Order: sequence, then structure tokens, then C-alpha cells
Amino acid sequence: MSPTQQSNINVDELTRALEPLIRRVVREELTRLLKKEAGAFQLDPDMPLYEDMEEIKRRKDQKQTELYSHNEVWGE
Repeated sequence: MSPTQQSNINVDELTRALEPLIRRVVREELTRLLKKEAGAFQLDPDMPLYEDMEEIKRRKDQKQTELYSHNEVWGE
């Protein structure tokens, strides 16, 4: 694509394009962390991931979200 060309993409398309990449990066980083600090993985309340997990739990408890199975997420 030349510098003068633009590509329009809506939020849904962007989400569908980025979600698999984000999932892979998160999985790789968590795997790397667990290998580096085996048995020491803990989320502290001041960590952004901790906040995200709390938000996911809150949504699940309020039936505002549907969680995917392990197979659906990781394709295993």
C-alpha cells in the first residue's frame, strides 16, 4: 500500500482481526512468565490483568458475557 492509500475498517472488523493476535500474544507471554517463575504466578490487585479478570468475573456474575471453552479459545 502506498503512503497515500487509506484503508477503512470498522470497529467490528478490527476486533475480529486483532482478537486472535491478542490471544496468541497473551498466551505466549503467560507461558513465558510461568516458565521463568515456575510456581510463582500470582496476580496482584494493582496489576492491569488483575483488574481485567475482576471485570470479566463481574460481567459473568451478572450474565453480561459468555465465556468460551478452553478448546474454543486455544483451538486444542
